Amino acid sequence: MQELGELPSWNLDDLYTSQDSEPFQNDMKWTQSASENFEARWKGKLQAATQNTGDDGLGAAIREYEQIEEVMGRMASYAGLLYFSNTLDMNNAKFYGDMQAHITDASAHLIFFTLELNRVDEDAITFGIENDELTAHYKSWILDLRKDKPHQLEENVEQLFHEKSVTGHGAWNRLFDETMADLRFDIDGEKFPLEPTLNLLQEADPKIREKAAKALVETFSKNLRIFTLITNTLAKDKEISDRWRGFEDIADSRHLANRVERDVVDALMVSVKNAYPRLSHRYYKLKAKWLGVEKLNYWDRNAPLPETPKSLVAWEDAKDIVLSAYSEFAPEMAETARDFFDKGWIDAANREGKAPGAFAHPTVPSVHPYVLINYMGKARDVMTLAHELGHGVHQVLAGGQGALMASTPLTLAETASVFGEMLTFRAILNKTDDARERKAILAQKVEDMINTVVRQIAFYEFERKLHTVRRQGELTSDQIGELWMSVQAESLGPAIDLREGYDTFWTYIPHFIHSPFYVYAYAFGDCLVNSLYAVYQNADNDFQARYFDMLRAGGTKHHSELLAPFGLDAAQPDFWDKGLSMIEGLINELEELDEQLG
Repeated sequence: MQELGELPSWNLDDLYTSQDSEPFQNDMKWTQSASENFEARWKGKLQAATQNTGDDGLGAAIREYEQIEEVMGRMASYAGLLYFSNTLDMNNAKFYGDMQAHITDASAHLIFFTLELNRVDEDAITFGIENDELTAHYKSWILDLRKDKPHQLEENVEQLFHEKSVTGHGAWNRLFDETMADLRFDIDGEKFPLEPTLNLLQEADPKIREKAAKALVETFSKNLRIFTLITNTLAKDKEISDRWRGFEDIADSRHLANRVERDVVDALMVSVKNAYPRLSHRYYKLKAKWLGVEKLNYWDRNAPLPETPKSLVAWEDAKDIVLSAYSEFAPEMAETARDFFDKGWIDAANREGKAPGAFAHPTVPSVHPYVLINYMGKARDVMTLAHELGHGVHQVLAGGQGALMASTPLTLAETASVFGEMLTFRAILNKTDDARERKAILAQKVEDMINTVVRQIAFYEFERKLHTVRRQGELTSDQIGELWMSVQAESLGPAIDLREGYDTFWTYIPHFIHSPFYVYAYAFGDCLVNSLYAVYQNADNDFQARYFDMLRAGGTKHHSELLAPFGLDAAQPDFWDKGLSMIEGLINELEELDEQLG
């Protein structure tokens, strides 16, 4: 679209200039030999290493392991980003598959390390941390790793799980990605990929929204068989892994990876479900009234209000909006985000074969993150940009922790992204005096928050139901559709007409495939940020410093430690209600504006 201006494509040269380049080929050889040498040097010797210091100490072994992980991560990131740039390019797909196989083979020599480290007795670990400076540097990583100990298997079994991943869940993930990228949706004779078709559900013209919805249903229905097979296979694959590892609940492996307690997530789920009537049910009833209908069709859920400006937001304007909002909070945040624009770290254009949706990929600390979005100029795309740049800033700041400790659990990984969205929303709202425009901005923010909190908890419940029933045998497409419709009806409420065909919409959600039970992290992050933003509004000038300290911590601290400086505790029963009350307050404000406008 010419009115959007020139949309950037990323430059991956900071990773590698090509797969044939000398640095890449050297790293291919080095990772294999380094992994083999690491195994030869350290296997069976970690208990003794805790009694040593310097180059013979446990810290030296961890540092060497981290260096290998860093280079492997760099190679994997390069292959992955090339692949997601165009999943239909067979050369990209082959390269991606070959790299997965290479890294799986090389890293097989590293599997012993974390398993053996967790077999080292507690006194020896404590001695190593207290007597070797380098080991002490990795203390948080060591203690965090030991939380996995109850669910680790014998080394040969772990080796089998690891090597089979390429032909197991990894292959099914790739099949999903390539199938989704190849789908086309027919609207009046023109074939659209997924992302532009979903974008049409936000068009002002209800006829266009209806045509887009029906095109989605038609294509999803034709491909139900393959998506049902993928879903059944991956759910069974997860059940096998969970059973072998001794996880009690179907989501416990995700909770462990997120370093969050099951009862905290359960409390979040209960709080959000209890809030359905006063959030989504109430809002969609209001929206139906504003659009002049008794009930909204499901394709009207994200329709713009009549007050919404019709013009698209050019790329340069979107850049200025987000950077200005970031700068008002903290110039350091804006300067970090500016590098993504100035240095070619963003891929924004929507094109054939490109992965749908949006993400910020951290790559490795020695390089920098990259952001992918499919920018089409809608106001929501501006918020998506703010969201992904929030991730990017977080990843840059956490990079100082190194390859092993920079990664943040998903529950906290969404904090900076949602906070970036909130800053952008507030900045836009504060500069808007016209009551009708304020109504449109508020309505869109409420919808986005409902999508982030209510929808994601409904998705989480859908996954819980699906994985539970799958343990009794394979599910048909109809059975999966029934599970989907049950949670959608409960969460969206009586003001949404879930017509025939909507029971296929579970098919395109990538998180169900790539990261089972990921979705609750969005609700966790949104509610957390709502509480955090309330602290910011009432805080003194040191809030920004505390906020950046939280981001720089990466994965070195538990959520309770990170939230304590702000006086917040996610384990408290009323914590989630505080976050949800902000959404309710925005709906109250919308009602007041609506009364003023008559």
